[in-house]
Amino acid sequence: MIKKNFSFLIFGFYLISIIGCAPLLIGGAVGALGGYAISKDTIQAETQTDYDKLWNASLTLIRYRGSPKIEDYARGYIQAEVESSKVWIRVIRLTKNTNRIRISSRKYHLPNLNLAQDLFVRIMEEAKK
Repeated sequence: MIKKNFSFLIFGFYLISIIGCAPLLIGGAVGALGGYAISKDTIQAETQTDYDKLWNASLTLIRYRGSPKIEDYARGYIQAEVESSKVWIRVIRLTKNTNRIRISSRKYHLPNLNLAQDLFVRIMEEAKK
């Protein structure tokens, strides 16, 4: 009996320890779009959407919601300020047909995953049109 309880206790500690390390699937619309959090301030997804569509949707949204500081099409990099948060967007070509989009957001040096999630959903919706 004690051995069985001890096993459950060890298993519980194991689950608690790995929960913080595993990528978190963001629920709702983001989960449907295939995005997942890779850190406390970053959302990333691989998509079949064209590179130019992702880039244009990202740049249009950033210009509408905030002020871009750096725009580099060749590197697929955008740095901006949106709602008092610093935002970094990377569009990376993986293969001819597959691209990765990574959005990070920090407000006052603290992670702002809600803004990153919102930007991600809006960019993906705009790029699918």
